[in-house]
Amino acid sequence: MEWSQSLRATLFNPLLKILSKLGFTATHISILSLITGLAFCPCFIWINQAFAFVLLFIHSLLDGLDGPLARYRGTASNRGSFTDTMVDQIVVTITAITMIYTQHAGIWEGSLYIFFYAVVVVFAFVRNALDAPYSWLIRPRFIIYIWYIIEIYWWEGSLNWALSIAAGILAIKSFTGFFSIRKRI
Repeated sequence: MEWSQSLRATLFNPLLKILSKLGFTATHISILSLITGLAFCPCFIWINQAFAFVLLFIHSLLDGLDGPLARYRGTASNRGSFTDTMVDQIVVTITAITMIYTQHAGIWEGSLYIFFYAVVVVFAFVRNALDAPYSWLIRPRFIIYIWYIIEIYWWEGSLNWALSIAAGILAIKSFTGFFSIRKRI
């Protein structure tokens, strides 16, 4: 995680300077990330799927920018981390629901992905509070976001497989997280 943070800080440094001078905060970036992530849904359903994917890409870029901006400005906090994680979870959930609604994802595959993703996120917070963080953690949202594009443009019917694999990995982390938390309380 530290390696990733350092890399993003280096890559985004010129942009971080500009955003900071303009008065943007990490919270502003998180709000913009939420708005673009949520805008994916009505855009995908009613307007233009290609543009919806542009919005999801912008959400992903903004998602990678709020933490570095907070650290650059010296305002990084647990509140900000919590806000960022909740924005991520909302967008993961609403985009998966959109894919279920438009019948690009099965209800079971999409629902299990949403459920286990949420469980892993909650357990990660609990484990961190108990000073027993996961030794490794995978949150496959970006892979699934890319797979939405693969489903629409190249390989129709493959999204359910991707969601099932992601849900399976997240289920394993959920069970190991449960037993770790149970042992500590």
